[in-house]
Amino acid sequence: MPKEQSKIMWKSLCICAGITLAIPALSSWAQTKPVVVEEVIARVNNDAITRGDLERARTQMRQEAQQDCPKCTPAEINEKVAEEDKNVLRDLIDNSLLVQQGKDSGVSVDADVIKRLDEVRIQNNIPSMEELEAQIDKSGISFEDFKNNIKNQILQQEVIRHEVGSKIIMSHEEVQKYYDDHKDEFVRPEQVTLREIFVSTEGKPDPEIPALEKKANDLLQRVKNGEDFGELAKHFSDGSTAKQGGDLGKFERGQLAPNIEEIVFGLQRLQTTSVIPTKTGFLILQVGEHYAAGQQPEDKVDTEIQDRLYNDKLRPALRAYLETLRQDSYVEVKPGYTDSAAVASSSIDEVPPTPDESDKKKRNNQPGLPSLPGGKPGE
Repeated sequence: MPKEQSKIMWKSLCICAGITLAIPALSSWAQTKPVVVEEVIARVNNDAITRGDLERARTQMRQEAQQDCPKCTPAEINEKVAEEDKNVLRDLIDNSLLVQQGKDSGVSVDADVIKRLDEVRIQNNIPSMEELEAQIDKSGISFEDFKNNIKNQILQQEVIRHEVGSKIIMSHEEVQKYYDDHKDEFVRPEQVTLREIFVSTEGKPDPEIPALEKKANDLLQRVKNGEDFGELAKHFSDGSTAKQGGDLGKFERGQLAPNIEEIVFGLQRLQTTSVIPTKTGFLILQVGEHYAAGQQPEDKVDTEIQDRLYNDKLRPALRAYLETLRQDSYVEVKPGYTDSAAVASSSIDEVPPTPDESDKKKRNNQPGLPSLPGGKPGE
């Protein structure tokens, strides 16, 4: 599976409404939490989706649209949101199906949840897990709800990785054909891709500066000792890129400060700068790739091509997988709401169970699921 899979997969699919790899800052949870209206608008097996869930998903969708296009006018944002709005309920149903599949399959993510919570703690400069829990509770969100949301995100990721992503294979012939068919896309100026670890000194008293410089040098030594730069960035960088493993993107000559450019364009793949003092802290940069000017050889862009092919295949494969989950499930939507991926379901005729049949009821004929007013399964 391509190493950039998670970033590309979640961004492009927007399966969505609440699934992101990066956990939002604590303040955003408190600021964006609307009043919950407990009107059930859909049932997915034994789970319920409320109108409050739908409104939260729409709020998050608008926020993401604004983040993705900060220069867009309100009218342009409205247009983007309108295009996605028809699929918000579909995505909530998809999310529920994936979580249920993960639980039914016995996927254990408890260790990953603890790790993710610790990342949240570090990124928000919170000294302990107890303090993290207290701050979340103070923000108006139950810590258990916060933790459960993380758990559900990870369950969804694991199901997609295991049930869909692991079955997508790119042959060398496919990669070569893509390269041959798109050679003009790989004619480029000299470029480097960069990642950063940043230790901030902003607002810190002078006596603390030496310790912060030592922290930066210790992190650099850990990179030299073989630890993964991206993982260290996620856990210890103070930069805004920490959640993305320090990823800064691609740069051509002339796009960086002269002193930085001179250093990084002299490095090759996976080489790292020394600790660079700046006005606001200490910076370490790593070159991911160094592309020479001109036609890039196939081996230089192999990973990029695999990511493109993987992403192209993932969308329809995931949609097909979700359709199979829907066919084996009970999904009922209240009239007036639309599930844009609804599948046709056969009518259910209740018959008295026989001893041989009582344990063979299909999942989409579960007892104890009250119908929504005026609704029909699969509507």
